[in-house]
Amino acid sequence: MSNADYEPISKLRILLTEQRYSPVVIGNYCAYAHGFLDYFAQHDLPIMDVTEEQVSKYLQYAIAMFRKRHGRAPARDWHSIPRSGIHALLRLAQGQWPSAPKATCAADALRFAICDEYETWLREERGLASASIDALMWEGRNFLTWQLDRLGPDSLMTMTVGDIDCYMDTRSPHQTRKSVKDVAERLRSMLRYLHRTGRTAIDLSPHVVAPLLYAYEGVPSILTPDQVAAVLQASGADKTPVGLRDHAILQLLATYGLRSGEICNLRIGDIDWRTEAIRIRHTKTRACSFLPLMAPVGEAVLAYLQAGRPVTGAREIFIRTRAPYRKLGLLANMVRRRLKDAGIKPTGKSGSHIFRHARAVEMLRAAVPQKVIGDLLGHRSAESTAPYLKLATEDLRAIALDVPGQEVRS
Repeated sequence: MSNADYEPISKLRILLTEQRYSPVVIGNYCAYAHGFLDYFAQHDLPIMDVTEEQVSKYLQYAIAMFRKRHGRAPARDWHSIPRSGIHALLRLAQGQWPSAPKATCAADALRFAICDEYETWLREERGLASASIDALMWEGRNFLTWQLDRLGPDSLMTMTVGDIDCYMDTRSPHQTRKSVKDVAERLRSMLRYLHRTGRTAIDLSPHVVAPLLYAYEGVPSILTPDQVAAVLQASGADKTPVGLRDHAILQLLATYGLRSGEICNLRIGDIDWRTEAIRIRHTKTRACSFLPLMAPVGEAVLAYLQAGRPVTGAREIFIRTRAPYRKLGLLANMVRRRLKDAGIKPTGKSGSHIFRHARAVEMLRAAVPQKVIGDLLGHRSAESTAPYLKLATEDLRAIALDVPGQEVRS
């Protein structure tokens, strides 16, 4: 390889160093990226033209060469190491990886065009949160792929109710009633957009059949006050960087009942240490709340900032513990791990929302007005807070009423 061919490796090494990867990881990534470049140089294929399918073929080749050199197959998770180095190289070289799919037929071109326009409409005109857009886009892409692959790009204008029923039948097996209803709502959004933009002759969205859910159907999982205390005690005993981070997050969950995204998006400037206040950007309503910074929360966050948070230019408070050091993603896995460490097994779901539910119930039982609870939780309306009332019904079972009976005469 010429010196110019080595340039991507040099750039990759600089990038990984800036992102504070360990020297060992940098060496491994660059070595695997170097082998990847050698392989494609031998096949006269520029790195800018590499596809996902070709990467998969190369990894199979790399596994075969490993077996030939060492006389055995690599460890089961070995392939993740060269893949990470190769993907880092391709992101650097191509600007995006995986690369954007390319249309191979008229159906692909139509689907890509509709999805691009639909995503822009959801974001700019409807102003939806990213998580909502992702869910709507997944369903939209899935439906368009299903319809266009079956009947071609001209089939949208002639779609019937039967087509919609058939799609829902493919999505319904092994789904809960709530999940099927969610699918139906996302499909209705896409069908309304297709009609709005003149791609369907009639609006088929009213014909999407979904199961009927009763108001406040199903009681979500919650933690008791003793269980919340046990989780905080267990996480507080972990003084490692990850322990300090997780404990601060759990304090925020237990104290304010925040959503996962509200914690992950919390920035250093959102805490005013002088006035002891914290600003919360609510992910669903996009409104801001200014709350008092409670002492246990402030102490936990400060301990993490001083002794647990990696050195990084990111402004979010909670950061990954491994390079690249960027803001933390979803909290579900962390919560499940900390519940397990505390010996707690919720009867239902075990994501971060169980702390949110627990906080709501705790306030309801303390006779806090529903409006105040809704403001703390970032609800737009009282109807959003009402389901939490069902969680406190167990209190009614403790009230014994003497029901007068008819006197029995001798």
